[in-house]
Amino acid sequence: MGTMIKTMKIINIIRGNKMGNTQGFMPKRIFVTLGAFALLLVSISPLAAQDSANDHAGAAAAANNPLANMTSFQLQDYYAPDLYGLPDESSNTAWLRFIHPFGKVLLRASLPLSTLPTGANESVSGLGDLSVFAAYLMTDPSAPQQYGVGPLVVAPTSTNDALGVDGWQAGAAGIYFNLSSPLIQWGGLATWQTDVSGDEDTNLLIVQPLLFLQMGKGAYLRSSGAMTFDIESDDYYVPVGIGIGKVIKSGRSVWNMFFEPQFTILHEGDGYPAFQIFAGIQLQLLAKP
Repeated sequence: MGTMIKTMKIINIIRGNKMGNTQGFMPKRIFVTLGAFALLLVSISPLAAQDSANDHAGAAAAANNPLANMTSFQLQDYYAPDLYGLPDESSNTAWLRFIHPFGKVLLRASLPLSTLPTGANESVSGLGDLSVFAAYLMTDPSAPQQYGVGPLVVAPTSTNDALGVDGWQAGAAGIYFNLSSPLIQWGGLATWQTDVSGDEDTNLLIVQPLLFLQMGKGAYLRSSGAMTFDIESDDYYVPVGIGIGKVIKSGRSVWNMFFEPQFTILHEGDGYPAFQIFAGIQLQLLAKP
């Protein structure tokens, strides 16, 4: 049990969360709902589309830009039915995320809600750590290539200290995104965090390449697996994803839905997903003209 708890702590830090002890909550239902809702909206989107093809193309490209100068509300979910070293166990993490620009500073706050295994047929669920970073945009918001950097802070808001770090963490975040082509957009997000209080040592680097291929009428293919490196223990895992998404623009609102299976191609250490499904829905609010 001690080894498993230590493994799950690593996963919690990686995903920016710590779990509570509410047994009945099942976030994987959120994953099922996200997938079903995304498929439904994709199927009816031709009826909902009200804008021109050019508007759709521009909205689709901007909708996946992590540095977009827009207020955004996001619900994302990672469901892992197969974990290395933990047979017959699964995990689920749902993210509630809010993004808002303040001039050239983009603030992103993320709060996870997770269910993770703690033993044979046992799991814990609850709120995790609040993660916040502020990226200063070092380019013009309308530039075809954009990048930003800034500080990152993780607050110890978990509901169960046994499954997380008992102190504050701090670090940095860097983002790059290339919108030069209307067909392909690409970039990446990198974060690093380490402990600044408490008794537990953490030192994590996460690198998330981003690739989007526009298919027309708001549909796109995507890949966004986040590579994780636990510098403290020398453990790591590298997932690769291939998924599909759909952007629907209506007035000042832009809806973005996606479904992306991810396969781990390299790993060291137990507890990491061998396979996971990443799904999400986000709403972006365009600025008034």
